[in-house]
Amino acid sequence: MTKNFGDDLIESLNEALAHAQGKKTGACVHVVEVPDAKAIRERLGMSQQEFAGAYRIPLATLQGWEQGRRQPDATASAYLSVISSLPKEARAALAQ
Repeated sequence: MTKNFGDDLIESLNEALAHAQGKKTGACVHVVEVPDAKAIRERLGMSQQEFAGAYRIPLATLQGWEQGRRQPDATASAYLSVISSLPKEARAALAQ
């Protein structure tokens, strides 16, 4: 006999609750490291305007990240990691 959606949902919520309570479950945890945009920018010695322009990030988005109003999503986090590791190469790729 197959479970219906309601049964699956209740089972999932019970598993999430057990996980939140620190109990062992079959749940997988995915952690996304969020790079510090301000630290990267300052290490590169760039103003917000320069950094945003060079890496094609909207200035308001960069300011939101730096002021803690927003967090970069997984894609933006990956992009910031690339900028942090390969700043010249990232700029060169965007200049083409």
